[in-house]
Amino acid sequence: MKLLRNLLLASCVMTSFSAFAETKIGVVDIRAALFSSDAAKAFSQEMEGEFKTQEMEVRAVQESGHKLQERMKKDAAIMSDTERTKLALQLEEKAKEFKYLKAKLDKAVSIKKQDFIQTSKPKVDEVLKALVESEKYDLIMPREAVIYSAQSFDVTAKVIEKLNALK
Repeated sequence: MKLLRNLLLASCVMTSFSAFAETKIGVVDIRAALFSSDAAKAFSQEMEGEFKTQEMEVRAVQESGHKLQERMKKDAAIMSDTERTKLALQLEEKAKEFKYLKAKLDKAVSIKKQDFIQTSKPKVDEVLKALVESEKYDLIMPREAVIYSAQSFDVTAKVIEKLNALK
């Protein structure tokens, strides 16, 4: 009886291993695939042009703040208390202005990136579906959900290639 049970258990294990061996699995880094595509490169160039003025404004305020800070360090010993206070207030105002402008820019860039992701999502889904059908994958998982996978399971490059082929 014990021998029969062990033989039955062994045959079940062997059957499950052979079924698992036939399963074709892929792992994709969707974000990397999306932002490595030609469409993403064009989007990045468009964003650089669109936000160049705001970025230059943020840098100008940052440089101005650095100059005030350097002046404070260099001349603090020879300044009067009122001059030091005035300079400290100016520096504080520059810091507030920088934080405000930087947050405004970051929010605008983030919104644009989210829009790009939302408009590109159907294309990525289409590419993944085509990849599953053409290469007979049983399972494709996002990289974020996988702790470890061998490089041979990574299909990100194929997804990028197919995304670039779409127009």
